[in-house]
Amino acid sequence: MTFNKQRRVRRRHGGDGAASTLVELRRGEQGVLDHIDLPPEAGRRLMELGFVPGSLITAAGCAPGGDPRVFRVDGSEVALRRETAAFLKLRHSVAPPE
Repeated sequence: MTFNKQRRVRRRHGGDGAASTLVELRRGEQGVLDHIDLPPEAGRRLMELGFVPGSLITAAGCAPGGDPRVFRVDGSEVALRRETAAFLKLRHSVAPPE
């Protein structure tokens, strides 16, 4: 798959309310990364930052305009643009603890 910068991402959950990409996680929600749907060089850089399949990722916040988004992974906080976060696919998501 080629990386398309013009891709628009809508906030949409599946029928069961589970997020399918990082961009769909709401603040405080967590998800387990399944795979990165980007070219190898871009995916490798994200893996160096801790976005490894099987890792637990928490949506931490976002900039005032909504982009970039901040995610907690492997003890660090990483800011990703929405267009990049849309290519990180989740195995399943978990609602924040009450």
